[in-house]
Amino acid sequence: MVTQSNSKRPMCPSCSKPARLCLCTRIKTPNLENSVAIIALQHSQEKKHPLNSAKIAQLGFKNFNVVSITDIHFEAQFDIRLLEESDRHDLVSSEVCNHGFNLISGCPVDSDCGRFLEDSDENCSNILDGSKPVLQPEQCLGHDESVLSFTLGKKAATSRIKSCSMPQLQLKKSDLEQILGSLEAIDALKNGFVVKKLQKRQLNGGLEYEEFKEFEIVVPPGSILLFPNERSVGVEKIDFKVKNLIVLDGTWGKAKRMYKENPWLKVLPHLKLDLEKPSLYGEVRVQPRAGCLSTIESIVYAMKAVGEDSEGLDDLLDVFRSMVQDQRQCKADKLSKVT
Repeated sequence: MVTQSNSKRPMCPSCSKPARLCLCTRIKTPNLENSVAIIALQHSQEKKHPLNSAKIAQLGFKNFNVVSITDIHFEAQFDIRLLEESDRHDLVSSEVCNHGFNLISGCPVDSDCGRFLEDSDENCSNILDGSKPVLQPEQCLGHDESVLSFTLGKKAATSRIKSCSMPQLQLKKSDLEQILGSLEAIDALKNGFVVKKLQKRQLNGGLEYEEFKEFEIVVPPGSILLFPNERSVGVEKIDFKVKNLIVLDGTWGKAKRMYKENPWLKVLPHLKLDLEKPSLYGEVRVQPRAGCLSTIESIVYAMKAVGEDSEGLDDLLDVFRSMVQDQRQCKADKLSKVT
């Protein structure tokens, strides 16, 4: 089905590209059966970027989820609760329908196919036959109370701990950075947890605010964060079976901001890719330094590194390469019209 955008160009509802540049038919093996689940934390401004490569991952992987992340402009609250042992098996073994949002709450649900949609005005397409019902965080209540609750101010410049019920962290409970960076917190949360983020937004530009739930994510055991910093290690130093890969989707500046404004990510093991490959982005999108890759490139190389063996992985890079070529051609066409 083709829809009309504000510019009146026919648009593909699945990949959000102009119909003449549709990516869907370029993917040779859609809905790859990836045993390592993928959660992409996507900056809210990244979704509509013409070179956003997470679209390819959405089309290419069956077990792939996207969570939209917005900047903290006023105040955000995070509540973390532990998973019960009975929930862990259900999460790891559950299936995901294409573009599915199991493990994630906060978006409207399309009752026809039982999956979450990013926007309530978008239609659900390409429903997979035989997929299991979506497992929502509400079905994984685990412990009733949060083991850690805290707030962050604008740009995460300030923080305040509201409650901390983990006995092993009582001595550290006055310092959020100390808590989340401690071995005790990492050990307490390694068997899985649910994190909920509440935000405040201004009403009609006035002095009143309302609170809304931005997301609620189930982070299953065996999760790892793909993010390069001083805590990151190569895959050869990962001493457990990776079952869930979390990536940050946005420019390098936005990725760093998401990391800072979502400090719960610090309790996860951090993975870095030791690659000397240039990005396929080339000259169409500026990379801050050598080794910075697109989201789809990072996902493909990370999946290979953790042992995901699928012939279709390289096909996704071919699709991305063609998308970059489309953008390069568009730039050339615009330049020729000017000259």
